[in-house]
Amino acid sequence: MHTRTFRNRHGRGLRGPLLPTGVPRHASRRKIFDRAVLEAYSPLYGIYQKELKNLDIAVDTIPRMRLSADLAVLPDEITADGPVPLGRVIPPAIDTKGNPTRARIVIFRMPIEQRITSSVERHELLTHVLTSLVANYLNIDPRDIDPGFQDL
Repeated sequence: MHTRTFRNRHGRGLRGPLLPTGVPRHASRRKIFDRAVLEAYSPLYGIYQKELKNLDIAVDTIPRMRLSADLAVLPDEITADGPVPLGRVIPPAIDTKGNPTRARIVIFRMPIEQRITSSVERHELLTHVLTSLVANYLNIDPRDIDPGFQDL
């Protein structure tokens, strides 16, 4: 049996994904981003392992928070590019059932992906956002973690 390859309707390439979704090498954009977050976070965790052991890292697609429209400056626990939140620190609290929750850093995938054009830029922006959020969580200046740190 001969397998026929189809080209797209403009004749410029194969139809469909390069790798089928069932093969191990296939990675969705979400998985690639999650891996990039962990790669950017691991040096910080290596330095502050003892202080960060009770901190969770999460990725959300978009910011899901209610901010006042007249808010000129975002709170310190939110790292943003202008008015757009890129990540935030959620302190430990008590959930609706009365159970304690752990502190968490949430990275917002879509706002970050819209600001990058390459994997190098993604790594630099994630490193910047995570450095800012870890510094906020540890209540230290981001320049104590990275002397070359500059605000966005």
